[in-house]
Amino acid sequence: MSRHSISGQQNKMVTIRDARLADDGRLLEIYAPYVRETAITFETEVPELMEFRQRMEHVRRRYPYLVAEEKGRILGYAYASAFHTRAAYDWAVETTIYVDRDCRHGGIGGSLYKALEAALESMGVLNLNACIAAPVAGIEDEHLTNDSEGFHAHLGYTLVGRFHKCGYKFGRWYDMIWMEKMLGVHVETPKPVQAYADLNLC
Repeated sequence: MSRHSISGQQNKMVTIRDARLADDGRLLEIYAPYVRETAITFETEVPELMEFRQRMEHVRRRYPYLVAEEKGRILGYAYASAFHTRAAYDWAVETTIYVDRDCRHGGIGGSLYKALEAALESMGVLNLNACIAAPVAGIEDEHLTNDSEGFHAHLGYTLVGRFHKCGYKFGRWYDMIWMEKMLGVHVETPKPVQAYADLNLC
Protein backbone atom coordinates (compact mmCIF):
# COMPACT_ATOMS: atom_id res chain seq x y z
CA MET A 1 0.00 0.00 0.00
CA SER A 2 1.32 3.43 -0.83
CA ARG A 3 1.78 5.97 1.94
CA HIS A 4 -0.96 8.54 2.46
CA SER A 5 -0.54 11.74 4.45
CA ILE A 6 -3.59 13.04 6.24
CA SER A 7 -4.17 16.23 8.15
CA GLY A 8 -4.88 15.79 11.82
CA GLN A 9 -5.76 18.23 14.54
CA GLN A 10 -3.38 21.14 15.21
CA ASN A 11 -1.94 20.78 11.68
CA LYS A 12 -0.25 17.52 12.51
CA MET A 13 0.63 15.33 9.57
CA VAL A 14 -0.02 11.65 10.07
CA THR A 15 1.04 8.97 7.60
CA ILE A 16 -0.91 5.75 7.10
CA ARG A 17 1.23 2.85 5.91
CA ASP A 18 1.39 -0.93 5.97
CA ALA A 19 2.65 -2.34 9.24
CA ARG A 20 6.03 -4.03 9.26
CA LEU A 21 6.97 -6.90 11.54
CA ALA A 22 9.62 -4.62 13.00
CA ASP A 23 6.74 -2.48 14.34
CA ASP A 24 5.71 -5.28 16.69
CA GLY A 25 7.25 -3.82 19.85
CA ARG A 26 5.60 -0.43 19.45
CA LEU A 27 2.24 -1.97 18.55
CA LEU A 28 2.36 -4.17 21.62
CA GLU A 29 3.25 -1.09 23.67
CA ILE A 30 0.03 0.54 22.42
CA TYR A 31 -2.04 -2.59 23.02
CA ALA A 32 -0.78 -3.55 26.49
CA PRO A 33 -2.58 -0.78 28.48
CA TYR A 34 -5.87 -1.82 26.92
CA VAL A 35 -5.32 -5.31 28.32
CA ARG A 36 -4.13 -4.22 31.75
CA GLU A 37 -6.45 -1.28 32.38
CA THR A 38 -9.58 -1.63 30.25
CA ALA A 39 -12.29 -4.05 29.22
CA ILE A 40 -12.06 -2.84 25.62
CA THR A 41 -10.31 -6.12 24.96
CA PHE A 42 -11.41 -9.22 26.84
CA GLU A 43 -7.83 -10.49 26.77
CA THR A 44 -6.62 -10.57 30.38
CA GLU A 45 -2.87 -11.17 29.96
CA VAL A 46 -0.57 -9.11 27.76
CA PRO A 47 0.78 -11.44 25.07
CA GLU A 48 4.49 -12.08 24.74
CA LEU A 49 6.18 -10.19 21.93
CA MET A 50 6.75 -13.34 19.87
CA GLU A 51 3.09 -14.30 20.11
CA PHE A 52 2.03 -10.80 19.13
CA ARG A 53 4.39 -10.92 16.16
CA GLN A 54 2.94 -14.26 15.09
CA ARG A 55 -0.55 -12.76 15.20
CA MET A 56 0.66 -9.97 12.92
CA GLU A 57 2.18 -12.48 10.51
CA HIS A 58 -1.06 -14.46 10.40
CA VAL A 59 -3.15 -11.39 9.57
CA ARG A 60 -0.70 -10.08 6.95
CA ARG A 61 -0.89 -13.29 4.91
CA ARG A 62 -4.30 -12.21 3.60
CA TYR A 63 -5.49 -8.92 5.09
CA PRO A 64 -4.30 -5.32 5.51
CA TYR A 65 -2.54 -4.36 8.74
CA LEU A 66 -2.04 -0.60 8.86
CA VAL A 67 -0.31 1.86 11.18
CA ALA A 68 -0.60 5.61 11.62
CA GLU A 69 2.61 7.44 12.38
CA GLU A 70 3.74 10.99 12.91
CA LYS A 71 7.40 11.93 12.62
CA GLY A 72 8.33 8.26 12.66
CA ARG A 73 6.36 7.42 15.83
CA ILE A 74 3.43 5.01 15.52
CA LEU A 75 0.27 6.38 17.13
CA GLY A 76 -2.21 3.61 16.32
CA TYR A 77 -2.95 0.59 14.20
CA ALA A 78 -5.86 -1.16 12.53
CA TYR A 79 -6.29 -4.45 10.75
CA ALA A 80 -8.83 -6.86 9.37
CA SER A 81 -9.11 -10.58 10.00
CA ALA A 82 -11.36 -13.41 8.92
CA PHE A 83 -14.92 -13.13 10.18
CA HIS A 84 -15.07 -16.91 9.85
CA THR A 85 -12.73 -19.39 8.21
CA ARG A 86 -15.34 -21.11 6.02
CA ALA A 87 -15.20 -20.10 2.38
CA ALA A 88 -18.74 -18.75 2.21
CA TYR A 89 -17.66 -15.96 4.59
CA ASP A 90 -14.87 -14.72 2.31
CA TRP A 91 -16.63 -11.39 1.66
CA ALA A 92 -16.88 -10.57 5.37
CA VAL A 93 -14.13 -9.51 7.77
CA GLU A 94 -13.74 -8.45 11.38
CA THR A 95 -12.12 -5.05 11.90
CA THR A 96 -9.89 -4.10 14.84
CA ILE A 97 -8.32 -0.80 15.88
CA TYR A 98 -6.17 0.48 18.74
CA VAL A 99 -4.86 4.01 19.18
CA ASP A 100 -2.27 5.18 21.70
CA ARG A 101 -4.35 6.19 24.69
CA ASP A 102 -2.66 9.60 24.79
CA CYS A 103 -3.69 10.25 21.18
CA ARG A 104 -7.38 9.37 21.22
CA HIS A 105 -10.07 11.75 19.94
CA GLY A 106 -7.61 13.35 17.51
CA GLY A 107 -8.91 11.84 14.28
CA ILE A 108 -6.30 9.10 14.04
CA GLY A 109 -8.80 6.27 14.50
CA GLY A 110 -11.11 7.58 11.81
CA SER A 111 -8.23 8.02 9.38
CA LEU A 112 -6.98 4.50 10.03
CA TYR A 113 -10.42 3.02 9.50
CA LYS A 114 -10.95 4.96 6.26
CA ALA A 115 -7.65 3.65 4.91
CA LEU A 116 -8.52 0.14 6.07
CA GLU A 117 -11.91 0.32 4.34
CA ALA A 118 -10.27 1.47 1.09
CA ALA A 119 -7.86 -1.46 1.20
CA LEU A 120 -10.62 -3.96 1.94
CA GLU A 121 -12.84 -2.56 -0.79
CA SER A 122 -9.97 -3.04 -3.25
CA MET A 123 -9.83 -6.69 -2.21
CA GLY A 124 -13.54 -7.14 -2.90
CA VAL A 125 -14.65 -7.35 0.73
CA LEU A 126 -18.29 -6.33 1.27
CA ASN A 127 -19.09 -6.77 4.97
CA LEU A 128 -17.22 -5.13 7.85
CA ASN A 129 -17.96 -6.55 11.28
CA ALA A 130 -16.76 -5.13 14.59
CA CYS A 131 -16.85 -7.05 17.86
CA ILE A 132 -17.07 -4.47 20.65
CA ALA A 133 -17.06 -4.73 24.43
CA ALA A 134 -19.98 -2.78 25.89
CA PRO A 135 -21.05 -1.79 29.41
CA VAL A 136 -24.05 -3.67 30.77
CA ALA A 137 -27.18 -1.53 30.32
CA GLY A 138 -24.92 1.21 28.96
CA ILE A 139 -23.60 2.04 32.44
CA GLU A 140 -19.98 3.13 32.04
CA ASP A 141 -17.24 2.47 34.59
CA GLU A 142 -13.53 3.20 34.93
CA HIS A 143 -12.66 0.28 32.65
CA LEU A 144 -15.19 0.68 29.83
CA THR A 145 -17.25 3.44 28.24
CA ASN A 146 -19.61 3.58 25.28
CA ASP A 147 -17.01 5.42 23.19
CA SER A 148 -16.20 2.49 20.92
CA GLU A 149 -19.83 1.97 19.97
CA GLY A 150 -20.16 5.69 19.30
CA PHE A 151 -16.97 5.73 17.24
CA HIS A 152 -18.19 2.93 15.00
CA ALA A 153 -21.66 4.44 14.69
CA HIS A 154 -20.09 7.73 13.59
CA LEU A 155 -18.26 5.84 10.82
CA GLY A 156 -21.44 4.23 9.53
CA TYR A 157 -21.59 0.97 11.47
CA THR A 158 -24.97 -0.20 12.78
CA LEU A 159 -25.75 -2.40 15.74
CA VAL A 160 -26.83 -5.92 14.77
CA GLY A 161 -26.58 -7.93 17.99
CA ARG A 162 -25.79 -7.94 21.72
CA PHE A 163 -24.52 -10.78 23.89
CA HIS A 164 -25.35 -10.11 27.51
CA LYS A 165 -22.78 -10.48 30.31
CA CYS A 166 -20.59 -12.75 28.23
CA GLY A 167 -17.26 -11.27 29.36
CA TYR A 168 -15.90 -11.17 32.91
CA LYS A 169 -12.96 -8.91 33.71
CA PHE A 170 -11.92 -6.79 36.70
CA GLY A 171 -14.48 -8.58 38.85
CA ARG A 172 -17.51 -7.57 36.82
CA TRP A 173 -19.54 -8.62 33.78
CA TYR A 174 -19.57 -6.92 30.41
CA ASP A 175 -21.69 -7.26 27.28
CA MET A 176 -20.38 -7.75 23.77
CA ILE A 177 -22.00 -6.21 20.73
CA TRP A 178 -21.60 -6.73 16.99
CA MET A 179 -21.79 -3.80 14.59
CA GLU A 180 -21.60 -3.99 10.80
CA LYS A 181 -21.02 -1.79 7.78
CA MET A 182 -21.48 -2.64 4.12
CA LEU A 183 -18.82 -1.58 1.62
CA GLY A 184 -20.60 -2.59 -1.56
CA VAL A 185 -23.56 -4.18 -3.28
CA HIS A 186 -24.22 -7.89 -2.81
CA VAL A 187 -24.62 -9.10 -6.38
CA GLU A 188 -25.78 -12.54 -7.38
CA THR A 189 -22.29 -13.66 -8.47
CA PRO A 190 -19.61 -11.68 -6.58
CA LYS A 191 -16.00 -11.61 -7.73
CA PRO A 192 -13.60 -13.65 -5.58
CA VAL A 193 -11.90 -11.73 -2.79
CA GLN A 194 -8.21 -11.14 -3.46
CA ALA A 195 -5.50 -11.35 -0.82
CA TYR A 196 -4.24 -7.91 0.16
CA ALA A 197 -0.64 -8.91 -0.58
CA ASP A 198 -1.59 -9.70 -4.18
CA LEU A 199 -2.92 -6.21 -4.90
CA ASN A 200 -0.86 -3.50 -6.54
CA LEU A 201 -1.95 -0.39 -4.67
CA CYS A 202 1.00 1.85 -5.51
